[in-house]
Amino acid sequence: MLREMPRDIEQDMHDYLPKYYADSKIVQHLLARESEEIMEYHKKVRDVLDQFFVETATWGLSRWEAICGIPVLESKPEDQRRSLIKSKLRGSGTVTVSVIKSVVDSFENGQIDVQENFEKYEVVITFIGTRGIPANLDDVKAAVREIVPAHLGINYQFTYLRWEELDEAKLTWEQLEAMNKNWNQLEVWKPKKEGSVK
Repeated sequence: MLREMPRDIEQDMHDYLPKYYADSKIVQHLLARESEEIMEYHKKVRDVLDQFFVETATWGLSRWEAICGIPVLESKPEDQRRSLIKSKLRGSGTVTVSVIKSVVDSFENGQIDVQENFEKYEVVITFIGTRGIPANLDDVKAAVREIVPAHLGINYQFTYLRWEELDEAKLTWEQLEAMNKNWNQLEVWKPKKEGSVK
């Protein structure tokens, strides 16, 4: 991806001219206008180039979605659209535990643990990167269902705050109240080491 031009284009153009143009107001005006045009051109080129990469694409996400066969939903947040595109790009070939991890890890907060339960013909996916239910769970489910063979069930499990963790945090009632969290917020909270509040 192109970055901002680190140099002063107008000054560089000025430096290439003979010294007798240094005091010319007409030349100074021309250099100012031309350097603005060059910077605007550079900005537009950078914007187009950004569309070639899923991580930086904005208005080009719809083209990525079309390539991957994903319905275009402009109302969906860009980060969720990017995650879905990346999962489609990663989810080809033979399905293994590492492929499933790669597909789900492409989603925001998608760090997972995958276990194969051979007795029940299912794959157990436990979200360990984020507590609670991820915001884009429906997209994750659709992507995983697409790559996991149809004869296997998929069991999703989520992690929450355990009482032992709360005990280990060694918080006083005052500290707990000072956190100002309701029950839903508390059950997805991850305590830091002993006595610190996150």
